Amino acid sequence: MLDLVRLRVLAAVAAHGSVTGAAQALHYTQPTVSHHLARLEAATGARLVQKVGRGIRLTPEGQVLARRAAEIIGRVDAADAELAALIGLEVGRVRLGAFTSALTVLVPPAAAELRRQHPNIELELTDVHPVVAQQQLRDGILDLAIIFRYDDEPPSDGIRYTYLLDDPVYLLSRRTGETLTDHRESDWIAGCVHCRQEFVDLCAEAGFTPRIAYTSDDIMVKQAFVANGLGVTTSPGLALRSHRAEGIKATKVGAARHIYLATYGEPPDPPATAAFIEALTQAPGKPRGDRKRSARSRAAPRTAPPGS
Repeated sequence: MLDLVRLRVLAAVAAHGSVTGAAQALHYTQPTVSHHLARLEAATGARLVQKVGRGIRLTPEGQVLARRAAEIIGRVDAADAELAALIGLEVGRVRLGAFTSALTVLVPPAAAELRRQHPNIELELTDVHPVVAQQQLRDGILDLAIIFRYDDEPPSDGIRYTYLLDDPVYLLSRRTGETLTDHRESDWIAGCVHCRQEFVDLCAEAGFTPRIAYTSDDIMVKQAFVANGLGVTTSPGLALRSHRAEGIKATKVGAARHIYLATYGEPPDPPATAAFIEALTQAPGKPRGDRKRSARSRAAPRTAPPGS
């Protein structure tokens, strides 16, 4: 029978890449970690780790079990929090993941409302891309995520989506009323090569290939370059709400991405998670969504490339 403590040790070794790192994270001695690994190998009948130089690495069997161990531990930790939360929501924890501009614009009012209604619920925040956030929901690392998605993308298995709002794309320049084609010869400030595909596709639809002169994923940097006449850029609406430099003009130019609350598994959600969702809908400046899309949220489109 698999022992939870030993599974936690294996997951820590996988996460930290060494016995030393796992020992420090778990507040164990290195011999204790090695002992638990040996006992876990004996219990499973499989070789889980192998020596490499002065360190160790997981075998393929160890990698499989470590992935499952992380999921099991996440679920156990979530169950602990849920059971605690059932005691009148006097205690509890919500582990929320969200992309940067959602953390800046949407989360703070909701966090304040949650504290007002349930001051003993602990809110843990993680700045994380939607693709990673959904995997962490499945692994039990997160309880709830705020993500963005696009129309041409299929849903992710096991994830439930609740629509919050649409987030259109804006052209940022120093003059009002401009279009993308007005800047077919301009210098552009764009995200990294892994983060700019939606922007490149948008320009392609307008009939040109942008000349990318500067690269940054930081909306403050991009706006500063625009404000100083060094080029133009695009930005999602939430990112623009989180920061807007003086002199920047914004013109809507692209289809909206859709912002959702994402949870894993069948309802009901754990009480503390449900309390945060309620706080998000009640907070001042709460996101506005249409009922029709919310009703279809289980069939939401897939996650998009990286963005703010």
